[in-house]
Amino acid sequence: MNKRVLRSDILLLVTAAIWGFGFVAQRSGMEHIGPFGFNGVRFILGSLFLLPFIFINRNRLSSIKTSSANLLPASLAVGSCLFIAVSLQQIGIIFTTAGNAGFITGFYVVLTPIFGILLGRKTGIATWTGSILTLLGLYFISVAGQPSINPGDIIVIISAFFWAAHVLLIDRLMQGKPETPVDAVELSFGQFAVCGVFSLLCAFTIEPVFGALIRHIDPFLLSSGLFGWLPFPDLVSSVKSGAVSFPVQALVPVLYGGLCSVGIAYTLQVIAQRDAPPAHATIILCFEGCFAALGGVLLLGEKTGMWTFFGFIFMLTGMISTQWEVIARGQGKKDETLS
Repeated sequence: MNKRVLRSDILLLVTAAIWGFGFVAQRSGMEHIGPFGFNGVRFILGSLFLLPFIFINRNRLSSIKTSSANLLPASLAVGSCLFIAVSLQQIGIIFTTAGNAGFITGFYVVLTPIFGILLGRKTGIATWTGSILTLLGLYFISVAGQPSINPGDIIVIISAFFWAAHVLLIDRLMQGKPETPVDAVELSFGQFAVCGVFSLLCAFTIEPVFGALIRHIDPFLLSSGLFGWLPFPDLVSSVKSGAVSFPVQALVPVLYGGLCSVGIAYTLQVIAQRDAPPAHATIILCFEGCFAALGGVLLLGEKTGMWTFFGFIFMLTGMISTQWEVIARGQGKKDETLS
């Protein structure tokens, strides 16, 4: 089997684990800070986390022709798509569980090859088989024997369309023309910074009126614990005046979301996708739903059942199916692919 592909698979699986437990952090953080404020702080943290690596990378790439002119538009495009996806996801988590959000987000595993066809990509039968099995697994796990649709599920489903677009954008940039490469670390920094700035702008402008909208949609949220936070401008003013301190309970979720889910995991995704086709990558990344459900059960006390077990089986089968072409090709051309 191609060692570069295997290395990418391992990096993507680690990414899925970090993201999966990140859903627990996202839901926990929502008890103390609003959705746009939470995303703004964690994505700015994630971008700052990468600054030392950029300086190190600049020295290593000093003799390589990189295209700084391409970095800004690429960062704006990918960062804007990321901002929409993560904003919808974070808002959806207000209404649904961490496990449900994790698995429903995985719906983009089917959307990616469909979008790829529209862009002229060819998708093999193994990937389609894996996509269908994975979608079936996602259904069993998210429904858990009690079919129901709430506003959070619908919002997270919409976010899946933007996650699929995000995967394809990164793939196009990382596997573009060799004469104008975009460095993976710099692209990660750029998209995090764009997403963080857009999120903070919305935190100051939208969150003050967001409360009234939430009350209108579902008054029960006021007593559920996920809407006890102050709008971001009020929180900043209160912290500045000393009336309140930054919620200590929000520090761990924000730090995990910023340093691990953003700084580490998204960068691993960009690096891994150098050698992984987008539809293939999304099959592995959808395992974040498994880790989200596990974290929800262990850390948040969310319920699960036998349907979840069946969902795991379907997802594992889907992953093996989508890997089959790569495994067969590696066995048939062992001498050519090992490097």
